[in-house]
Amino acid sequence: MRAYTNYTTYKSSYPAEVQKKLDQMRAIIKKAAPKAEEVISYSMPAFKQNGILVYFAAQSKHIGFYPTASGIKAFQKEFEGYTYSKGAVQFPYDKPLPVGLITKMVKFRVAEDKAKLKTKSAK
Repeated sequence: MRAYTNYTTYKSSYPAEVQKKLDQMRAIIKKAAPKAEEVISYSMPAFKQNGILVYFAAQSKHIGFYPTASGIKAFQKEFEGYTYSKGAVQFPYDKPLPVGLITKMVKFRVAEDKAKLKTKSAK
């Protein structure tokens, strides 16, 4: 696994058609979480506020989207037609990215992150 230092170096290691999907995913996340900081974590692009909100990564036939287990559990009923596990959902390259679903998942994680911070602050 290569150690990437930023999104540009990460994306440059993939073919143009994959880069386009990565850029789309990145733009959706940035719009849904405008205050989030873009980082590389576990050699994948990720966005964080107080903690990591979501990760995403290029795979051989899909973009893997990792909104943590809670993000998957909250939306799994909307994953018809997609392969998913307890921590990830796969968006195939040959289908358009589900912008609305990704946006809802990111906003869910932002709200969850804020609630977690409030709980920590209250202690």
